[in-house]
Amino acid sequence: MSQTMFMPYSTFLLSILGFILNRMHLLSALLCLEGMMLALFLSITLWAKQLNILLYFPLPMFLLTFSACGASTGLALMVATARTHGTDHLKSLNLLQY
Repeated sequence: MSQTMFMPYSTFLLSILGFILNRMHLLSALLCLEGMMLALFLSITLWAKQLNILLYFPLPMFLLTFSACGASTGLALMVATARTHGTDHLKSLNLLQY
């Protein structure tokens, strides 16, 4: 594996590890998910550059667009849950609790 592909892979794995180990707040979970999406963006960009086929060059832009939409949706959900529950702890987001 080349060093240019090792960095996005290791970033993706560190984001997964952070998501698994640190699930106390919703904001930290969203940041780990955003790190995974950015690592995927870098990987797909490098992959398209290595293949050098013009058909694959729009793929990273589509992924970045969907990542931005997902981040805005996640932040909107975090604001809504912080207003209704008073906190962003993931343990308080159990829907069967009420």
